[in-house]
Amino acid sequence: MDNALDVNVRLAMYKQLLRLRLVEDAIARRYSEYEMRCPTHLCTGQEAIPVGVSAHLRTDDLVFSGHRSHGHYLAKGGSLKSMLAELYGRATGCAGGKGGSQHLIDLSCGFMGSAPILASTISVGVGAAWEIAMRGESRVVVVYFGDGATEEGTFHEAMNFASVKRLPVVFVCENNLYSVHSSLDVRQPNRPISALGSAHAMAASHADGNNVETVYRMADEAILRARVGDGPTIMEFTTYRWMEHCGPNGDIELNYRAASELAAWKERDPLTMYREVLIADDLLTPADDMALRRQIDEEVEEAFSFARASAFPCASNLMAHVYPARTRPA
Repeated sequence: MDNALDVNVRLAMYKQLLRLRLVEDAIARRYSEYEMRCPTHLCTGQEAIPVGVSAHLRTDDLVFSGHRSHGHYLAKGGSLKSMLAELYGRATGCAGGKGGSQHLIDLSCGFMGSAPILASTISVGVGAAWEIAMRGESRVVVVYFGDGATEEGTFHEAMNFASVKRLPVVFVCENNLYSVHSSLDVRQPNRPISALGSAHAMAASHADGNNVETVYRMADEAILRARVGDGPTIMEFTTYRWMEHCGPNGDIELNYRAASELAAWKERDPLTMYREVLIADDLLTPADDMALRRQIDEEVEEAFSFARASAFPCASNLMAHVYPARTRPA
């Protein structure tokens, strides 16, 4: 293929796609055991976006997230053991077992946090980008959010401020066509969400979010633009969530989306499509793929065992971490 990416990059992205899928599948299978007692928003079907974006990020770059944060966290370098322990409410979790699926945070890998309040982390991410700009650093901030978040006022305020200050931030809209049970066409006019970026005088683009190499190439430009001080970008990626809004099951019986629509999107599975591309390019064999699956399955099983064997947080620690520790000036 023309302008083919480096072989190691392509294989690494496939491995990460497969890893995210197998992790989410395992969470869905075990959720009904009622040991994970937190709401869980799975990112099954949307894996190509965090994989393609994070391939360009350094450990000291910062990521903020909202719903469906598992893929954002793991692709940024977050610990699988710490994430699963968090879902199980254990003290070894990345938020000490107090946050659950919707409040992942791990400063060691630059994952600054996820929150379920729609659009709430967008303005916080822009604030972090402002600090980076004032320090003259080359780090960048990536903020993930869904199409529903673009209907909140804070989204536009943050976009305006980032544009005026030319901040090193990349806004990543994962447009999966639904906000809970409401489809995009009953909530927004018929125009790309990326057009809102143009209205705020920033670079904007819109592409297929199920093609990991498309995501990779678009993110390359946006993150480089931010890193060299050329200001913010909004990238809109069209994609689709396979599971219900919150939980491990299907939701077709609710009649807000059609079974045929879900089936059509599964035909465009980002994992399957990329596997077929790599096999056609003689970079992957079915035997390689099976070996990789076994390797990841072992990692996932080990992480679940770690999470379930970990202790719960002490009750005496309940009020810790509620407010930042006070420090007195010297």
